[in-house]
Amino acid sequence: MTPRLGLGLRPPMYQQARLGEIRVDWFELISENFMVPGGQPLAVLEDVRRHYPIAFHGVSMNLGGTDPLDGGYLGELKHLADSFEPLFVSDHLCWTRHRGQHLHDLLPLPYAEEVVDHVARRIETVQEVLGRKILIENLSSYVKFDWGDMPEWEFLAEVASRADCLILLDVNNIVVSAWNHGFDAESYVGAIPRERVAQHHVAGHSSTGRLKIDTHDHPASAAVIALYAEARRRFGPRPVCLERDDNIPGTEELLAELKAITQVSAATEPCA
Repeated sequence: MTPRLGLGLRPPMYQQARLGEIRVDWFELISENFMVPGGQPLAVLEDVRRHYPIAFHGVSMNLGGTDPLDGGYLGELKHLADSFEPLFVSDHLCWTRHRGQHLHDLLPLPYAEEVVDHVARRIETVQEVLGRKILIENLSSYVKFDWGDMPEWEFLAEVASRADCLILLDVNNIVVSAWNHGFDAESYVGAIPRERVAQHHVAGHSSTGRLKIDTHDHPASAAVIALYAEARRRFGPRPVCLERDDNIPGTEELLAELKAITQVSAATEPCA
């Protein structure tokens, strides 16, 4: 059975996780932090992997970019995945590099038919290199292109279908983007094909009043918890990971938050 409740592994958790002292089903790790030839990062990873299943979540694959895919990067990621046998390998449906320059951000794409074809071909290449299906995650975004007439959820579903990949559906990102762009979050969830969703993210965000910002520095909001319950109704139980990247509390507090989020939807029956 696939483990259900996961945490994003961050440095304050390393010591406990290396000893197997955190009562969680699995950990999600940022791939790039462990794509190294040796040293402390791999020592941490080896210890954690002895106690827990893990997943690798990347932030720089540049699936939507126009620069050529980075063969060296993909080779290192394949070696990491082959060595540690993760539950999932995932990255974001975005672009992160242009003309050889890393932009250190997850940037949205135009939601257009031509872009679907472009991204799907790149995902197919990645999957061939890695020898496995990957998961693509929906973004939180603050601006959008004038070009493109597809809603975001249609774009995500169509890319996953053409590339024959899976989806990491980030519920917090849907809430953030729905507020920023004025669409209905439940309609987004309802439009995603059940068979493509393999994992969820939940997290907290900040608000300026005009914008919601995906900061991962607060507990999940009531809106995120309610949308996660809706996702549970549609997709049934899927592995879910709580992300926290700043103002990180103790692991017991994080686990209590994760369990509270999932208990809200525990009695919810999935759609037939």
